[in-house]
Amino acid sequence: MHSLPDLGYAHDALEPYIDARTMEIHHGKHHQAYVTNLNNALDGHPDLAGRTIEELLRDIVAVPEAIRTAVRNHGGGHANHSLFWSSMSASGGGEPTGALASGSDPPPGGSSGAGGAGSCGRMAASSPSTRRRTRTART
Repeated sequence: MHSLPDLGYAHDALEPYIDARTMEIHHGKHHQAYVTNLNNALDGHPDLAGRTIEELLRDIVAVPEAIRTAVRNHGGGHANHSLFWSSMSASGGGEPTGALASGSDPPPGGSSGAGGAGSCGRMAASSPSTRRRTRTART
C-alpha cells in the first residue's frame, strides 16, 4: 500500500508564499486522492502493490494494460507531489546562484520577477495554445 508522505513541516510554514489552507487541501486532499486512486488500481495485484512508486513507473510496461493508465496517472501524480513537498522548506530559500541566477533576471523594461501579473499575462498571451485559440476564434 502506498501512503501519503508527511510534509516534514507545518501547513502554515510556507506562509506568506503558500497559505495553510492551500497546503491542507493540496496535500491532504489532492495528493491523497492520487494515493487512494493508485492503491485502488493496484487492488488485486499483490505483486505490484509491494513495489515502490519508482519501480512501478520505471517498468510501467510490466503493469497490466487494464490498470496501466491509472497507475501511470495516479502514481505519477503521487511521485510528482512527493518530490514537490520535499523540495520546499520553511528554512529554505534565498537567492538563486550560478546559471539559474543569471537566467532569472527580468527582461529589460519587463516585469520585476516571477509571479508578477505582467509576466503571467505575457506568457499566457504568447503560448502556442493561446495563439491557436485566438487564431481559431478569428476565423
